[in-house]
Amino acid sequence: MMLGSILNPINSSIIAVALVPIAAAFGAPASETAWLVSSLYLATSIGQPLVGRLVDAFGPRRLFLVGAFLTLVAGVIGTVAPNIGVLIVARVVLGFGTCAGYPASMYLIRSESARTGIASPAGVLTALSVATQTIAVVGPTLGGLLIGMGGWRTTFTINIPLGLACIVLGVLVLPRHTALETGGAAAAPKRFRLDLVGILLFATTLVSLLLYLMDLEVTTLWLLGVTVLAAAGFAVRELRTADPFIDVRVFAGNLPLLVTYARGVVAATVSYSFLYGVTQWMEDGRGLSASATGLILLPVFATGILVSTLTGRRPEVRMKLVVGAVFQLVACALLLFVRADAAIWSLVVIGILFGIPQGLVNLAIQNTLFHQADPERIGASSGLLRTFMYLGAMLASSGGAAFFGDRATTGGLHELAVFMLIAAGILFVLTVADRTLKHVVPRR
Repeated sequence: MMLGSILNPINSSIIAVALVPIAAAFGAPASETAWLVSSLYLATSIGQPLVGRLVDAFGPRRLFLVGAFLTLVAGVIGTVAPNIGVLIVARVVLGFGTCAGYPASMYLIRSESARTGIASPAGVLTALSVATQTIAVVGPTLGGLLIGMGGWRTTFTINIPLGLACIVLGVLVLPRHTALETGGAAAAPKRFRLDLVGILLFATTLVSLLLYLMDLEVTTLWLLGVTVLAAAGFAVRELRTADPFIDVRVFAGNLPLLVTYARGVVAATVSYSFLYGVTQWMEDGRGLSASATGLILLPVFATGILVSTLTGRRPEVRMKLVVGAVFQLVACALLLFVRADAAIWSLVVIGILFGIPQGLVNLAIQNTLFHQADPERIGASSGLLRTFMYLGAMLASSGGAAFFGDRATTGGLHELAVFMLIAAGILFVLTVADRTLKHVVPRR
């Protein structure tokens, strides 16, 4: 489960140190390489709820194996890509391939909970959080080492052995049927219908929104109108169809879950802005190599892992979110004072400060969802959480493209820091004002 679940976060972060070398190889500006980030998240934002829905209907095993195969294929395409357009295609395939691991894992955890009678497998959720969220920070370090050994293409090639390993382990280990499927979901494939209209409307909503975010001009406001119309049409469609692409009824009467999704958006906006924006600045504005940048980010990974390990079994989520938001605010504020000749130790300190909320916030949000979501819709609900977090990643990517333009300058970094401060402030307000978090305590 953990190997399949890390495919997306590793690929989300490993590209961070490869953006500048890829831009140099193809003569592309920073605003163009931003599509290598956004394309993966666009594909994953569409794929996550779809796969979550399919997992709920067909069980986790088959979807896990299909995703692993697509990951392998994406690795091959990226390895031989002749231009940045083909690389974007590889990232799209990668987005669809890597979105199966997390909803499949959440489904399996819920199934084991039903089978064993253990209401809250806190240890397993903590391990999964470390694998899916915190370990994402090791991506830049791994990417830097791979680029140092064999160039930027190795950041794509790594998916070939990872995909093969997932296929082999999936065939050997994953159960063909689970406790949640017994008597219910096992018969679902005969009556399941794919909501093609809903998928089209959802995709239109995300694509038009992303196109607008990547080019914030008055002349592109019509794209925002398309986004609103498509979103409204999507909501109406999903409420009226028997087998919706995304069951928007998961929101009905569940305002706390909606707030959890909102926290996922703003928290991801901050963390991914650091991951992509600050990393690009280190290479372009500060003049560091990809390998050196990856090593500087290693303490972020270590801090996140340590914090998740120490706090993972503690039941409270509200304090984790409050402390995480405060550290995000402090770290973002420090970015405003970073100069082009900033000392390496100061960058390491700022990274550690970002690592603390990386270990606290993601785990707290995941645990909150586990207890707020309808057990019968856990796959779809967890897929939706990823979709909202990827929306935050797309906001981070579009912010980087807008503030950096052709080069990742120090002035652009400061503008990005203001953007991150606003998102961190929203996370703090959403947490402090949410009284329902006091009741989100794992049942024993």
